[in-house]
Amino acid sequence: MGTYPSARLFRVLSLLQARRVWSGAELAARLGVTERTVRRDIDCLRELGYVIDSLTGTAGGYRLGAGNRLPPLQLEDTEAVAVAAALLTAGRVGEPATRALAKLEQVLPKRLQPNVSGLAANTVTLPGGQRESVDPVVLGALAAACRDHEILEFGYTRMDGTRRQRTVAPHHLIAGYGLWYLIGHDEDRADWRVFRVDRIREPLPNGRRFTPRTLPVTPEEYLRTALRDTPYPYTAQAVVDADAERVAGCLVAPQPWRVTELGEQRCRVRFGAVELDAILGEVLSIARLAVPMEIQGPPELAERLQGVVAVLTRSVHGR
Repeated sequence: MGTYPSARLFRVLSLLQARRVWSGAELAARLGVTERTVRRDIDCLRELGYVIDSLTGTAGGYRLGAGNRLPPLQLEDTEAVAVAAALLTAGRVGEPATRALAKLEQVLPKRLQPNVSGLAANTVTLPGGQRESVDPVVLGALAAACRDHEILEFGYTRMDGTRRQRTVAPHHLIAGYGLWYLIGHDEDRADWRVFRVDRIREPLPNGRRFTPRTLPVTPEEYLRTALRDTPYPYTAQAVVDADAERVAGCLVAPQPWRVTELGEQRCRVRFGAVELDAILGEVLSIARLAVPMEIQGPPELAERLQGVVAVLTRSVHGR
C-alpha cells in the first residue's frame, strides 16, 4: 500500500480511530516511514478538513479532535480501486485488511462506494499474492460490469501475442497465483473462458445486460482447471527429493496442480510457461533446497541451466 500516498493517509486515519493517542514515533513505526513523513501526512489530512490535535509533554502525540466528524476520504476513482485491490490481496494481513476495506467503503464519497463494493463483492482471493501490476481503470470497469451484469467488449492479447476483440459476460474476478483473472462467458464462442486482466485493454459496456449464468464449478476450481489444461509453449517436469509442501513453498507461482507427492520425501513438479525463463526461474528456486533433482524438459532448458551453473561456478572460484 505504500505505493499510494492516499492509501497511507487512510491508514493514518484508521490508526487514529483505533486508539485515542499516538506518538509520532509509534505512527512512523506502524507505517514504515519517518516521523517527518508522519508530520506531512498529518498536515495533509488537516488540509482535507480532518480535525487532528497535537499534544505536548510526556503524553504528547496526535489524536482526532473531540467530536470530530470525518469528512469523505479524498481519493480519485483509480486510487479507490487500487487501495481496494491492495487490501483484497493482502493475504498475510488477513482480518485487519477486511476491516480496513469495510472502513474504506464507509468514508469514501458515495459515487466511489459502488466501485469498491463491486470489486469486493465480485472478487475471489487465492494464495500467491499479487505479483504483476494491473490497470485500476480496467479492474474497476470489470468489477462494475460483474456487479451490474453488463456485457463487455475489450481487446485481449493472447498467449501467442496476437490481439483479438472479445465480447464477454463477466462473472467473477480472481486474485491469485500472482495475477488477476476474469472468468466470463464468451458470447462469440458460447462458452466459459478465463482472461488475464493484465492482457485486457479498453473494456467497454456494449449497452446490453445479461441474466447471470451459473458456473459448472466454483470460480476457484474453474480457474485451477483452466490453468492446468492450458497448452503452454514450454513445458518441463522435475522429480525432487523433498516433501511436496516444502517444494511448493519455493515456487514463484504456487499453483496447486503443479506439485504431486510421490513419497514422504519425493515429489514431481510440472512446469508450463509462455517463456523459457519462467521455467528456469522456478527450477532455480527449487535448487535453493540443495537436494537431488532430476529435470526433464526441452534442450534449450538444459542449455540455459548449464550456462547458469557455469557462471555461478566461475563466480564462486573468483575466475
